[in-house]
Amino acid sequence: MGHQVIIFDFSVIRGLWETRVKKNKERQKKEKERLEKSALEKIKQEWNLILECRKKGIPQSKYLKNGFVDINEKNLDTYGKTPQLKKSRALPDGVNKEQNKFIFQLSGEQWMELPDSLKEQTYLKEWHVCNTLIQTIPAYIALFQDLRVLELSKNQINHLPAEIGCLKNLKVLNVSFNNLKSVPPELGDCENLEKLDLSGNMEITELPFELSNLKQLTFVDVSANKFHSIPICVLRMSNLQWLDISSNSLKDLPEDIDRLDELQTLLLQKNKLTYLPRALVNMPKLSLLVVSGDDLVEIPTAICESTTGLKFVSLKDSPVETIVCEDTKEIIENEREREQVEKEFMKAYVEDLRERESAPSYTTKVMLSLQL
Repeated sequence: MGHQVIIFDFSVIRGLWETRVKKNKERQKKEKERLEKSALEKIKQEWNLILECRKKGIPQSKYLKNGFVDINEKNLDTYGKTPQLKKSRALPDGVNKEQNKFIFQLSGEQWMELPDSLKEQTYLKEWHVCNTLIQTIPAYIALFQDLRVLELSKNQINHLPAEIGCLKNLKVLNVSFNNLKSVPPELGDCENLEKLDLSGNMEITELPFELSNLKQLTFVDVSANKFHSIPICVLRMSNLQWLDISSNSLKDLPEDIDRLDELQTLLLQKNKLTYLPRALVNMPKLSLLVVSGDDLVEIPTAICESTTGLKFVSLKDSPVETIVCEDTKEIIENEREREQVEKEFMKAYVEDLRERESAPSYTTKVMLSLQL
């Protein structure tokens, strides 16, 4: 049987996906409004407030008036803004710390900087800071030697401190959809890093060569940036299994791309590629290759005739229309939002594709138009 090739009109699939996401968000919004108006939600808020006040040792006179809970009491304004922080002193003596994850969580646009109390919680193993207006990560992050996960997606971060290289035990770094323009070379000192997500920053053009030291990396996502070529350091990541460099400005692929002999998934759609190198055939574990087929004029025959089980997906995508707007920032935000929606779609699509035991041995190209 010949190679399995799938070609879709990506604009149609994306349109259907965006409609589904939009309807789901509307349902979630209505459900949230319904809960906010319901008596059950009010009771839940009051009970949570009582529990929090008891933990802090706040007397009942501060939050009870005539026997009723006053959730609008000014003395308790800080309640609800306190980050979810698990403190070590709350743990019973003798508990094995390795069996507990200490997690710091923070979200909401009211946050423009990290709380000062955070610097005292150096035992934390995970940070989850998302959807805030925070722009900088303080240098005292170097004190968090037990940190394993640093999740900083969808903020306003414009640079990473050099001190991030002190996190020798860090395994996951996600700074997707921020305002980064570069990555500090000190990141290459995080020798145990396994997952790196820099997607959606829109402005990163290169990665420092020092990242070649990250030999444990298995997942790299640099999609939705401005890379003109695959960084040299990426080609030296010997254990890399997943590489997403879609939505960039790639014009060609390096001829020695086959040195990534552990690579299983390669996402290249929405670039400016006109041909694919034959070296792709020499990658023994490559099982999924996704490209945008509109600009491709040359594809090695060996790829199409491969019998190794490689799924080669060529997405046909219509050009994205740029909305003329006086406010440039609004255009950028629209691009970010579109990239986020497309990444959600591609994640679901790839997962579905991997679950299929087989794909058609023929190619069917369908041209459809859809207006939403």
